[in-house]
Amino acid sequence: MVPDPSAQALDEAALALTQAAEESSLTEEQYRRKMQRRQQVQQQRLADRSLEKGLIIVHTGNGKGKTTAALGMVMRSLGHGFRVAIVQFIKGAWEPAEKKVLAGWADQITFRAMGEGFTWDTQDRQRDTETAQAAWATALGLIQDPDYRLVLLDEVNVALKHGFLSVDQVLAGLAEKPPMTHVVLTGRGAPPALIEAADLVTEMTLVKHPFRDQGVKAQPGIEF
Repeated sequence: MVPDPSAQALDEAALALTQAAEESSLTEEQYRRKMQRRQQVQQQRLADRSLEKGLIIVHTGNGKGKTTAALGMVMRSLGHGFRVAIVQFIKGAWEPAEKKVLAGWADQITFRAMGEGFTWDTQDRQRDTETAQAAWATALGLIQDPDYRLVLLDEVNVALKHGFLSVDQVLAGLAEKPPMTHVVLTGRGAPPALIEAADLVTEMTLVKHPFRDQGVKAQPGIEF
C-alpha cells in the first residue's frame, strides 16, 4: 500500500512538535502553544486512521523480550473477551510458567507447547523438522479458525531460520487467516520475506544481558 502523503505530513508534524517541545529554552507560554498544536495534530491523525484489520506482527532481534511483549498482547486480548491461541515451536520440553498462569483462562485460550527444547539439546535435525512441521499443522488450523482473534506463534522465526519450516509455506498460511485475526510471530532471525509481508515489525536490540556480561543464570520470573 502506498503511504498517504497527507498522513505522512501529519506524522512528521507530530514528531517535529514533540521534539520542539523538549527544548529546555522554551517559555511556559511557548510550550503551551506547541502542546496545543500537538494535540490538534494528534486528533487529526486519529480521525484520519479509521481502518481496522487483522495484523501480521513480527517480534525479532537478538534482544530479550520478544515473547514477553507478545504475551502482553495475549493478556489484552483476553481482557477484551477474545479467544486466543498460542503455539510454541521450540519451547515445550519444560513447563513454562506462562502456561500455568494462562490455565485460568481455559475457556478463552488454546495453548499448544509443541517444541522439544533448544536445538543444541535435541541434536536431531530430522526430528526437529518433524516437530516443527507438526506444530505448523496445528498452528495453521488455529490461524484459519475465525473464532480466534489472536494467534501467537512463539519462536516460529527460529524454526524458519533453521529451515525446519519454509518461508513460502508460512506466508501461504498467513494469507489464509480471516480478515480480523491477528497473528504474532516471535523469535530471532525473522527472514526478510516475512518482515516485508508483516504489518508491524519490532526488532529487540541487545544492549546488555546478565548471562553474557555477568555470568548470571536464567532466573524464574525473568527468563521463565
